[in-house]
Amino acid sequence: MATQPKTAITPTRIEDYAEWYQQVVKASDMADRSPVRGCMVIKPWGYALWENIVRELDDLFKSTGVKNAYFPLFIPISFLEREAEHVEGFAKECAVVTHHRLEKNAAGGLTPAGELAEPLVVRPTSETIIGDSFAKWVSSYRDLPLLINQWVNVVRWEMRTRIFLRTSEFLWQEGHTVHATPEDALARTHQMLDIYAHFVQDYLGMPVIKGRKTATERFPGAVDTLCIEAMMQDRKALQAGTSHFLGQNFAKASGIKFQTPEEKEEFAWTTSWGTSTRMIGGLIMTHGDDDGVIMPPRVSPAHLVLLPIFKNEDERANVMTYTESLAAELRNTHYHHARLRVEIDERDIGGARGWEWIKKGIPLRVEIGPRDIAENAVFVARRDMDHRKKTSIKRDVFVKTIGNLLDEIQGNLLKRAGDYTHSHTRVIDDSDAFYDFFTPENPEKPEIHGGFAMSHWCGEAACEAKIKEDLTVTIRCIPLENTTEKGRCICCGKPSEARVVFAKAY
Repeated sequence: MATQPKTAITPTRIEDYAEWYQQVVKASDMADRSPVRGCMVIKPWGYALWENIVRELDDLFKSTGVKNAYFPLFIPISFLEREAEHVEGFAKECAVVTHHRLEKNAAGGLTPAGELAEPLVVRPTSETIIGDSFAKWVSSYRDLPLLINQWVNVVRWEMRTRIFLRTSEFLWQEGHTVHATPEDALARTHQMLDIYAHFVQDYLGMPVIKGRKTATERFPGAVDTLCIEAMMQDRKALQAGTSHFLGQNFAKASGIKFQTPEEKEEFAWTTSWGTSTRMIGGLIMTHGDDDGVIMPPRVSPAHLVLLPIFKNEDERANVMTYTESLAAELRNTHYHHARLRVEIDERDIGGARGWEWIKKGIPLRVEIGPRDIAENAVFVARRDMDHRKKTSIKRDVFVKTIGNLLDEIQGNLLKRAGDYTHSHTRVIDDSDAFYDFFTPENPEKPEIHGGFAMSHWCGEAACEAKIKEDLTVTIRCIPLENTTEKGRCICCGKPSEARVVFAKAY
């Protein structure tokens, strides 16, 4: 008899966190590598998760008046050249189309032909191409605010890639708004950051810090960049969403003007904000364990799987009748304004069946056999608990309380992640202690150090650069809350007005 593995995923998080992550993605059947370097194929289980993220976020956006649209994949190079900081920030990541057809060559292969009059950049972000449309749509203060979002793919030609976290092509949403005053634009910038923080914490179960990027880390061309930062289980930070106040920079570059009530012509004030499939990588690294992914119920591709158990055809008929009846009843039950998403897995593959669903992270596994049917009950296992722990629950009680059960799992995941973040966040004022915090004593076990260091910074780019060079540690954000506290810069010792969040990051 084959023995069950101690863990479904090898290596474990402690043994090799980076490789653990890759193996979890593979074992959970969420995504695969593409023949195109740096790109990914998102498989049905992973894409269903993304669809749920899109659906929930889209509703939150629309509740604030945002409407969806679509803009071209290709952007003329001249558009990017209009905003100097913007083109400098993205130039090294741009994929460029220079020809519009292929011709056979003497060797029988294909050669690009038909050179374009102007090269086209494959969308790395859309401020410039959207700005061109906005300039045509806006003429009066009566046209404002203009609130637009699009769900699309973008391309940033990354040299080092990792599925979901950093790929050459990825899926995201990008919101773009136009306003008559800087106050309105700033209010929208903060409003969208609050939506991201709410979604990531309450739906994905990932606690975040809301903050402001330093000038060095700011979005190219922006006046101000706000962000949310989350801690992963290797204690590195992940930026899970950004919201940018663009001032009048892009309006001037694209010619977005409007006539005021006083009949004066002014440049508009704009914002942009976005988040991406990187959130899926964050979900995996926040909640995953050595048996695979753990899906937060509010976004999980399915809430539960029914696992019928039978020994022969006679038992099969009875068990499947009971199982399908229960599935129908559950699918008519709502959980957070949506019907329960129920899977039935009747494959005869022994213990491997349960392990597959454990690795995929489905919140509840429900076993149904002849004995359970005789007791009008089900045998339930929660993914947020030890896989060996199972509980018999009467069928009617299970149906009535499943929403509470799923909420317990959702809350448990957020609490665990919050406790982890709190336990690995340090207030550090001594420079030597700061360097020790980010320098493992035992190179073979880097997990014993690191996390978020709440330390003072004088505001000088030179200190920011020195810490980055010495430790590969960056200022993740200047927290929006509790920022007024005088102290001394952790690097140079000069006066500081606030603590910032230092961390290694993805």
